[in-house]
Amino acid sequence: MQLISERLIITAFSQENVNQVSESYKVGKHITKYLDNLKEDPEIMGWGVWFISLAEDNQVIGDIGFKGKPDDQGTVEVGYGIIPEMHNKGIATESVGAIIEWAFSSGKVKKIVAECLVDNMPSVRVLEKLGMTRTGASNCMINWELIITEN
Repeated sequence: MQLISERLIITAFSQENVNQVSESYKVGKHITKYLDNLKEDPEIMGWGVWFISLAEDNQVIGDIGFKGKPDDQGTVEVGYGIIPEMHNKGIATESVGAIIEWAFSSGKVKKIVAECLVDNMPSVRVLEKLGMTRTGASNCMINWELIITEN
């Protein structure tokens, strides 16, 4: 499962590609937990962690994904992390935008939520650029949402 944007290739993590990716990118606990869950429930493919690579050289520069399948109301939560060397280049906005588009096009998602630290201004800018709306704040976190608009 793969998404291609202007500068990026975004690929869903799987048992088949994790070893290849881990040669050049630190695979965190959230990724290994997702892969364990994927063994138990193959239907979560796409609703977990994806890795972000530069199209020009296939360098893995971050990961992005959802924190599970859409709930009964069609809501999923998105999260992301980009290596520091790639900050301030529009990578987060491009990759989050691509995965949001994929989720809404699945027909299973009506709302995407996110959260970021109150003082994480780069993430605030990313979420604002993507048209997400602040819905509140708690425990030093800002909550966000983006609801699909019906045509």
